[in-house]
Amino acid sequence: MNKPHLNLMHFFEGFVKNYRKLNLNTQHNRSMFTQKEINYFADLGEMLGFESFIEDSKFDKSKNRSRPMDLAWWKWDKREGAENYHYLALHLERESLPMKDEETVEKLFS
Repeated sequence: MNKPHLNLMHFFEGFVKNYRKLNLNTQHNRSMFTQKEINYFADLGEMLGFESFIEDSKFDKSKNRSRPMDLAWWKWDKREGAENYHYLALHLERESLPMKDEETVEKLFS
């Protein structure tokens, strides 16, 4: 089965255009920014027909362990497989601490 092409640039452009609708300001702390941004992408994934999971995990074969994900979009079609998801469509990591940049990149590409 071919995976549909997700144009991430369109998602990013839509996110930037709609950012003001998150109603965030200087009164909000980092965790509120993180929560609202992740919820935005969770809702978007559901609208696009994916199963969205916040604080999900996936198995990292190279390290033989599970890795946490801030958000995941999984594609599932009961007509083709009642028990397993077809593929991971999006793995989103949201990090507000610059010192964790390498760890975040490792999570995304492991």
